Amino acid sequence: MARGSIFAALLAGVALAPASGALAAQGGGLFGEQAEWAQRYDADPRLAISRSNTPVLSLQTFSATEQAIESYRQIVANGGWNMVPASHVLKLGANGPAVVALRRRLAASGDLDPSVGASPIFDSYVDAGVKHFQARHGLSETGVVSKETFAALNVPADVRLRQLEINLVRLRSYSGNLGERFVMANIPAMAVETVENGVVATRHNAGVGKIDRQSPVMMTKAIDINFNPYWTVPASIIRKDLIPRMQKDANYLNDHKIRIFNKDGQELQSDQVNWNSLEAINYKFRQDPGGDLNSLGVVRININNPYGVYMHDTPEKGIFGDDDRFVSSGCIRVQNVRDYVAWLLKDTPGWDREHIDEAIRSGQRIDAKLATPVPVYWVYVTAWSTPEGLAQFREDIYQRDGFGPVGAAAGPTTSAAASPQIIQPVPLPQTASSARNQALEPLSDDE
Repeated sequence: MARGSIFAALLAGVALAPASGALAAQGGGLFGEQAEWAQRYDADPRLAISRSNTPVLSLQTFSATEQAIESYRQIVANGGWNMVPASHVLKLGANGPAVVALRRRLAASGDLDPSVGASPIFDSYVDAGVKHFQARHGLSETGVVSKETFAALNVPADVRLRQLEINLVRLRSYSGNLGERFVMANIPAMAVETVENGVVATRHNAGVGKIDRQSPVMMTKAIDINFNPYWTVPASIIRKDLIPRMQKDANYLNDHKIRIFNKDGQELQSDQVNWNSLEAINYKFRQDPGGDLNSLGVVRININNPYGVYMHDTPEKGIFGDDDRFVSSGCIRVQNVRDYVAWLLKDTPGWDREHIDEAIRSGQRIDAKLATPVPVYWVYVTAWSTPEGLAQFREDIYQRDGFGPVGAAAGPTTSAAASPQIIQPVPLPQTASSARNQALEPLSDDE
């Protein structure tokens, strides 16, 4: 890589800086049950993906990524891989030339043993290979080749090579001493890792910033935790959402446990406000704690930063099962947040798991200050390799790798000469997007 490209890549991914659920499958359980293949012909141990205990931010991952680059250079030198026609969804039992193309594509990237043949039947072998591929790309391991899997399959090999090279620069910037205990939130992977003594302690799926509300790349520290936090409705939501709701339903505030306060801190009743005017924007609207309604769920983790963002729970737990979790306005929502908080507070006296659960059950606003602040790194890493030799790729959702759209629609265009775009992290905006005009059900978490 040219010196300028390295510098651009560094800025694009680590501007402020010095698996996920799809990787959760274990051993033979990776491939699911296939009644029509009772002998388990697909249970090839070479295709089993076990959860790696190696942190993404580690010298081991850096070295493994260097080795992956050499492997992908060889793939590119051999002509890369073929495209897979995306005209029809492919799944177990499918038949036709597209399945032959799928077999060739999976074999080229090491997701399917070439010795299983070139049959046009989508059998249990292909199902296992697709799941292996999906696991490496952060997709739900369904074995079904639909839009998202087609898009990942049809990214050209030279683009994947360039992606590894760019991210090697990002990984190098984190090769120093990150601390004995630290948190990594990988934005494009939509995942959070807690790391202790060089080993991953816990993993969490995450909801991160949308394309127009990007989560910033930064290095910071977790300092304290709010149990059962309040949520204050921003002025933009009051104007665009809350006033129209109250015009239609006078009980809306009461139903959603939102209180009104004037500038002196005195609580008002909703009938004291003229909802046919903009008078409401002069008041503060605060939602009471409560995991079922409050947009922050039951926990907020505060981190020092100039962007006004933080990490928190959410009442919308269903998002953690989605492949696309670019859903927030910059903050990061954390799956299994109690496990995450328990790890953060492990060295803080009086805050074992029992006391954490008790604080949440109380329903009262309770604050806990970490005895020792924990380093937190929000990073942008779209490609890396594990020491087990599994190259991992994630969608370049913020277009910081510099390739533009690639995949099924892009065809086999070579993008190796592209220079990474230099995109600074975007501060948390103060206005609500038009998509939120349908309002506060559920409430906008971190607008």
